[in-house]
Amino acid sequence: MNTTELKGNWNETKGKLKQKFALLTDSDVLLVEGKQDEMLGRLQTKLGKTKEEIQKLIAEL
Repeated sequence: MNTTELKGNWNETKGKLKQKFALLTDSDVLLVEGKQDEMLGRLQTKLGKTKEEIQKLIAEL
């Protein structure tokens, strides 16, 4: 999953993530240019999953 793929439908994807994981906040799923790794790190910490698991989860939404 590259940045272009991630950004393509991010509004829809972040809504699905927040529905699936109610503990996520808007700032947890904020995708800022050049800070994709930072966002993935926040999700890893909150959800207790690896970077690969988070990427797979996002790709499956």
